[in-house]
Amino acid sequence: MNYNQLGNSAVQVSDISFGCMSLGTDHTANAALLHRALDAGITLFDTADLYNKGLNEETVGKALHGRRRQVALATKVGNQWRPDGSGWDWNPTKAYILQAAEDSLRRLQTDYIDLYQLHGGTLDDPIDETIEAFERLKEQGKIRAYGISSIRPNVIREYVRKSNIASVMMQYSLLDRRPEESCLALLHEHQISVLARGSYAQGLLLSKPAKPYLSYSAAEVQRAAEVVKQVAGSTSTPAEVAVEFVLKQPVVASAVLGIRTEQQLDDAISAALHRSLPAAELEILRRALPANHYEQHR
Repeated sequence: MNYNQLGNSAVQVSDISFGCMSLGTDHTANAALLHRALDAGITLFDTADLYNKGLNEETVGKALHGRRRQVALATKVGNQWRPDGSGWDWNPTKAYILQAAEDSLRRLQTDYIDLYQLHGGTLDDPIDETIEAFERLKEQGKIRAYGISSIRPNVIREYVRKSNIASVMMQYSLLDRRPEESCLALLHEHQISVLARGSYAQGLLLSKPAKPYLSYSAAEVQRAAEVVKQVAGSTSTPAEVAVEFVLKQPVVASAVLGIRTEQQLDDAISAALHRSLPAAELEILRRALPANHYEQHR
């Protein structure tokens, strides 16, 4: 396992991290899975107050409470559940973020969060107020670093310009190369790390039947999956190749892999022991399809 500094912060993260969103409600089973991941060297565990109405944070906190100093806990804020539970509303205000942080600290059974992330964002938000909330929490020692989870270049540029974010979580894979157009270079220039989610492109780069994805047709998706399999050959797996493609970007500090089962954890651990893709094989992957681009929020 390799470890990277998260932006300019003091937070160190494993280059493969555990996306906790899909964990079930069995605390014992979740703890076994999370502990096995930690024993294998995975140290970054990502959740959100939105997931399962806070129960996801609770199960992660319960499992990792006794090993808190060994892990980097990341969670997210901004989506406020309605009192009747019928859905959630976007709320990036300072007052809400400060209160939500207290609730997340309680559910996670910790007195600090390693990475606190805004779970979305638009240009219509009170961005200065949002940043003030994160800076206040950092001054209070309740968070070590903060970032945003966004795929919107216009929003990302605003936070790069105005804030001290350590990271941006964004979708990035062989089937979603939109961040290459402007975001990756901008973030690398400002020493802001990327946490890449969606490395498998919903499993389409692995074994799921091809279907249209973003701007790609089913035939193009099939072609990309075949190229990944070709590059993997007999010495690697498609999962390892898909993740290594993402990690070859210097700005990517960690690939966040959604894990719910033992097999998914096995795949993540295997990816952590990845071989380095030779330049020739990386070029084969890049030539599989023309890179796509963002059509909105540019």
